[in-house]
Amino acid sequence: QVHLVESGGGSVQAGGSLRLSCAASGFTGGDYSMKEYYMAWFRQTPEKGREGVACIAADGTTNYADSVEGRFTISLDKPANTLYLQIKNLQPEDTALFYCAAQRRSPFTSYWHCSRASDNYRFWGQGTQVTVSS
Repeated sequence: QVHLVESGGGSVQAGGSLRLSCAASGFTGGDYSMKEYYMAWFRQTPEKGREGVACIAADGTTNYADSVEGRFTISLDKPANTLYLQIKNLQPEDTALFYCAAQRRSPFTSYWHCSRASDNYRFWGQGTQVTVSS
């Protein structure tokens, strides 16, 4: 069972930066090693619901929502089993609960595939709050 734990959230002023971390564990070897998973960051607010902001494929290919392109950077440290989301120039509209998610690649899914759709993910962390003040 894959276990995800986010950290790094907090309260910042507009224009500031944060780096969110997602520590992943529970991967076994072979076809269930971390290299067979794609991962993503989502954010959720009562007004907008859950939005996939960035994903990273098993081969490192990344994909971003248009609303965050250029300000958010997703990365994966495989030896450390840790997913990151670097956020710069934070704005009040970025205030949200941020989640990381992981999904094992199926045999029919390319290594370069990832998804920003929440329905595609089985494993989720508990979330870390980001609050941006103007």
